[in-house]
Amino acid sequence: MTDQAKYLDLPFEEVIGDRFGRYSKYIIQERALPDARDGLKPVQRRILYAMYHEKNTHDKPFRKSAKTVGTVIGNYHPHGDSSVYDALVRMSQTWKVRNGLVEMHGNNGSIDGDPPAAMRYTEARLSSIASQLLRDIEKETVDFIPNFDDTENEPLVLPAKFPNLLVNGSTGISAGYATDIPPHNLNEVINAVIMKIDQPDADVDQLMTVLKGPDFPTGGIIQGVEGIKKAYKTGKGKVVLRGKAEIEKLRNGREQIVITELPYEVNKANLVKKFDENRLDRKVEGIVEVRDETDRTGLRIAIELKKDADSEGILNYLYKNTDLQITYNFNMVAIHNKTPQLMSLPTIIDAYIKHQREVVTRQSQYELKKAKDRAHIVEGLIKAISILDDVIATIRSSNDKQDAKRRLMEQYDFTEKQSEAIVTLQLYRLTNTDVTDLRKEAEELQKQISELETILNSEKKLLNVIKKDLKATQKQYKSERLTKIEDKIEELKINLEVMVASEDVLVSVTKDGYVKRTSLRSYAASNESDLTVKEGDHLITLQEVNTTDKLLLFTNKGNYLYIHVHELPDIRWKDLGQHVANLVPVNKDEQIIKAIPVREFEEDQYLVFFTKNGMVKKTELKQYYAQRRSKPLVAINVKKDDEVVSVHQTNGSYDLFVASNKGYGLWYHESEVNTVGQRAAGVKAIQLKEDEYVVSGEVFDELSSPSVVLLTQRGACKRMALSQFEQSSRAKRGQVMLKELKAKPHRVAGLIMVNEHDFIQYQTNDGEIHELYPLELKKHDRYSNGSFVVDTDLTGDVNRVWKKPQYVKPFTKDEEN
Repeated sequence: MTDQAKYLDLPFEEVIGDRFGRYSKYIIQERALPDARDGLKPVQRRILYAMYHEKNTHDKPFRKSAKTVGTVIGNYHPHGDSSVYDALVRMSQTWKVRNGLVEMHGNNGSIDGDPPAAMRYTEARLSSIASQLLRDIEKETVDFIPNFDDTENEPLVLPAKFPNLLVNGSTGISAGYATDIPPHNLNEVINAVIMKIDQPDADVDQLMTVLKGPDFPTGGIIQGVEGIKKAYKTGKGKVVLRGKAEIEKLRNGREQIVITELPYEVNKANLVKKFDENRLDRKVEGIVEVRDETDRTGLRIAIELKKDADSEGILNYLYKNTDLQITYNFNMVAIHNKTPQLMSLPTIIDAYIKHQREVVTRQSQYELKKAKDRAHIVEGLIKAISILDDVIATIRSSNDKQDAKRRLMEQYDFTEKQSEAIVTLQLYRLTNTDVTDLRKEAEELQKQISELETILNSEKKLLNVIKKDLKATQKQYKSERLTKIEDKIEELKINLEVMVASEDVLVSVTKDGYVKRTSLRSYAASNESDLTVKEGDHLITLQEVNTTDKLLLFTNKGNYLYIHVHELPDIRWKDLGQHVANLVPVNKDEQIIKAIPVREFEEDQYLVFFTKNGMVKKTELKQYYAQRRSKPLVAINVKKDDEVVSVHQTNGSYDLFVASNKGYGLWYHESEVNTVGQRAAGVKAIQLKEDEYVVSGEVFDELSSPSVVLLTQRGACKRMALSQFEQSSRAKRGQVMLKELKAKPHRVAGLIMVNEHDFIQYQTNDGEIHELYPLELKKHDRYSNGSFVVDTDLTGDVNRVWKKPQYVKPFTKDEEN
């Protein structure tokens, strides 16, 4: 045969598919998933059986772990020693398994994630409860198969005298399947199994009257009974699992959060580190110190808080942002009928009951055979003693043992087994008292045979035996529930003050969208010098606010940006701010027209919008509270050829003044505008003619008696008393404010309501920004064109007008209330 002929020519996909299929089958059935009957993976079963076989049990001294690992590798599990030792250690870790199957001396790891000592240092033996998994295995209760080298036999499954799959749970990842079955309370699980035996049709709701839910070895609190119910019905579901935390008062008036129980499989050291990182990074305010005070008396983490800190808020923040609260996902997959299956609670219990029926049946058959064999021997011995002299004479006259057995069988009708027992009988047994003992034994054997036959012939009796066994195990090993179960998942509310240091800062916003917050110290150190802005840009807001406030930035396109003040970049007063697009993505053609800081989204507060095409809209401020703020949100619905010219915050009782470019002004009360929703377009504010548009929309309190100041594109400015106007109603034409000229008519560039300390700024076509104090101007009537304040032949027309932002102090107590 040539070398070429030795090889098969197969498609690569076929070879890979076949090999991966075999590998997948192996790791699904023989490595990663537990058996539904005994709740064990193959490596765990082999460890327990090896220890049992070597008599390394709970009533014997501890033995080196390395010896057990060597036995398991050498006889049953030909894999790496570390995987075997890791599985051995896990079965002994009281924070991983609800009822440990292995007892260990030495360092077997910790809840901090510390590795166990090497196996040459630690010692192990089976725990008492593990003996219940292996009890009666020698009574042919389960099938055995040859090991990997045919030198030993190993069990396919353990008898499992308690439902280990539910009691200790399981976790594992295989090919295409993963499993996450939580541990439960032994007492409750056995009650559920007994209920299912008594009521085979019991559903999840009935079973949950006795089996409340998972019971984790680390305790904790489960929230969400509906999640448990769904998992028990379908095999999949999720619950919220949180650590147990209490708020303790300290002597100095401070408080501390004390954590005494953690969620299942959460690493304590990592959690403490995360707490401290939150403190150092100032992600949460109010933590003074984090201490791990765990000792031999139990787990304890103390989080000391500052005086007057919001302890509930901080605790809620830790629940939400650390592993102090986790989501536990049920995924109850186990090997059932040699196949991986997603199993509900009733199917898991049914699988266990079916296994126990088989175990008890086989155990009864084994004991029945043994009892019958012994009864047969006892019957022969009683008969032999009754004709003892003849039997002795026959044996003495025989040539050897075989001859003696043959003669006894021929002369007295003994069977071979009886003959064997007679010839091997010790002389001291040949007394009268032994006949009595033998008859007594025969009676007991008959009783036992009768009972075993009843068990095998009666379904009810068989199930009673299973229940009796379970109750005995329950009585011996039951313990109190560790995990508390709460019906509902608590909604975590976190005050912003918990996450942000409360600090008064100065916030500046420019027309082109440059924003920043500056410490008051930096502002004071600058001697209140002018803010640095780009050429052609100007300030629209300068306000002292708190880092816990919110900032609403409104754009000319009808959008608004919702930003927490503490998220604004902290930049020195003398430096340029950062563009708002770094915080929230905005279009290049959008300009910021108004910035409104908000402390609380209160009732009876409104936003009023004016648009270029003559629309006005009033909406409650609280409608602009936003949960998501990663993109611009709709503030008002504007048409494509329209844009917002101004936005104001009111209390519902202000006056409104709308001015058009052709010099018409309309004054009416805010009550003329009905309140509409956030996304509405609003209603007509003023009657406009062709080529006419709104340049300004102002709000004012009539009691403050403001002056009306307008600038025209030709550089004329005039100040008018409000008394020059008549209050009208919405959507009217308004009153004229300029004298109409045929040549080079004046058009309104901007109109502002001013009080005593207000300055006006305006920009001309050459890009220059000018400033004036309008109260220095004399008052004009409505029919004049005012006085020229700039030579537009040199500078170009006036194209933009605004009120100069004043340094506004923060909300006062009166304003807050």
